[in-house]
Amino acid sequence: MSTAVSPLAPKRYPRMPEVEGVRIAAVEAGIKYKNRKDLMVMVFDEGTAVAGVFTQSKCPSAPVEFCRDNLPRGKARILVVNSGNANAFTGRKGRTATELTAQAAARAVGATEGEVFLASTGVIGEPLDAGRFSHLLADLVRDAVPGAWDEAARAIMTTDTYPKMVTATVQLGEAEVAINGIAKGAGMIAPDMATMLSFVATDAPIAAPVLQELLASGVGKTFNSITVDSDTSTSDTLMLFATGKAAARGAPYITDAKDPRLVPFRRALNRLLKALALQVVRDGEGARKQIEVTVTGARSARSAKRVALAIANSPLVKTAIAGEDANWGRVVMAVGKAGEPADRDLLAIWFGDFRVAHQGERDASYSEEQVSDYMKRDEIDIRVDLGIGRGKATVWTCDLTKEYVAINGDYRS
Repeated sequence: MSTAVSPLAPKRYPRMPEVEGVRIAAVEAGIKYKNRKDLMVMVFDEGTAVAGVFTQSKCPSAPVEFCRDNLPRGKARILVVNSGNANAFTGRKGRTATELTAQAAARAVGATEGEVFLASTGVIGEPLDAGRFSHLLADLVRDAVPGAWDEAARAIMTTDTYPKMVTATVQLGEAEVAINGIAKGAGMIAPDMATMLSFVATDAPIAAPVLQELLASGVGKTFNSITVDSDTSTSDTLMLFATGKAAARGAPYITDAKDPRLVPFRRALNRLLKALALQVVRDGEGARKQIEVTVTGARSARSAKRVALAIANSPLVKTAIAGEDANWGRVVMAVGKAGEPADRDLLAIWFGDFRVAHQGERDASYSEEQVSDYMKRDEIDIRVDLGIGRGKATVWTCDLTKEYVAINGDYRS
């Protein structure tokens, strides 16, 4: 984990309220890191519904496979997360580690192993010794308290420089419900149906199939629209837990994703997911600038997103922005290589409010001085109009600096 906090870190962190039916604890288990907490549990009251989306990597971690197996049951009593070791590409030893952890977790909360969910993050290919921490779970469950969200966010960090936390309150029927979310991620970020690790909990009474629909539709314009380095993790996990405790305050039990009473909750959840996703981008390894890339005028929304990702993932675009160089030629390059329909002579490009290219050549009003001054900001907006359709998409990334190479060159040491 880096010691220098990202310059894009939040100036202040939210006060995370309690979510009724959720208790949290974290401990220093010594899995990899010294003098910091690296094992976290969330304990859920009986009746808690769960949804999840996971990496589409063809080399998923053992915990991802374990969660996928348990998810159809739709019920959760405990989540166990460790940092420092991803338990990925660990073969039979990895499966044994998840089994031992799940058994200990189930005993600790008096539940079945089918109500246990696991996540691990860190180095790939190193066997995870569950015996080093499984005996701690009973005490963690006993000591868990409702308000320890900050501890949870810090315990799941790896190369993150700051904890990522967001909270929201929203009306569901006549009652107010809470939504809290935490995330971790700084490198190996190009999510495909999830992020590195993110856990969201609410006291809303929502059935598991509805939660699943909310999460599956919510990731498209949030976690699946961010990239730090174009690399999809083996461990990507995003989970949503609903304790249902707000029912006692008059919140209606939602069993249909099209229920109009769910609309404000869906919007609040999507805002929370986007805020968490942007915090991941702003903590990209070595990042100094947040970059928003919007593509309009594409043949379709899918095509627009592919072009936007080609720009956002281009090392040449990202290094130019790190160097505060308004090199819009690199954006032209990225559009051209994306493999999507485009017409050179219809292309227009903006950096912020400054149009730098138009109709296949440099804009007549282009001012190097003005655009160079804009590039000094810590938030850079790039907009590209392809001029051939109505498809549009927005993705977020960060610049690529020397620190990214330094962090990843030393990652296993």
